[in-house]
Amino acid sequence: MTDWLGDEHDELAVDQRWPLAPTHLLPHERWLWWEQVWSDACALRVRYRLAVRSGWWDDQVQVEALVALAAWVERYDSGEWDDPPGKLGLLYDLERVATLLRDGGEPFHPDRDGWRLRAS
Repeated sequence: MTDWLGDEHDELAVDQRWPLAPTHLLPHERWLWWEQVWSDACALRVRYRLAVRSGWWDDQVQVEALVALAAWVERYDSGEWDDPPGKLGLLYDLERVATLLRDGGEPFHPDRDGWRLRAS
């Protein structure tokens, strides 16, 4: 889920990941960060049946929740963490994450909402 360096820097990919917030990124890097967050939100929504709402990108708490969840999942998916009780903890915590994501209007639809993020 966190592939911000691209293929040309694969040797660095293990030691580098997206920061949890784009605060200290250059403008171009911020755009890449948002593209990755968008991609992660889409993937997490489907994989874990999360009720992500349209406009989540305007809610700092929802952004932070999605970014943190994506980072957590990535550590298991990459094999960096191999801890069955920890993975169960992640799965049990999905309900708490879903609570953070419930505020908002309509359900999130990536195809429809893509232009909204670019316009914000």
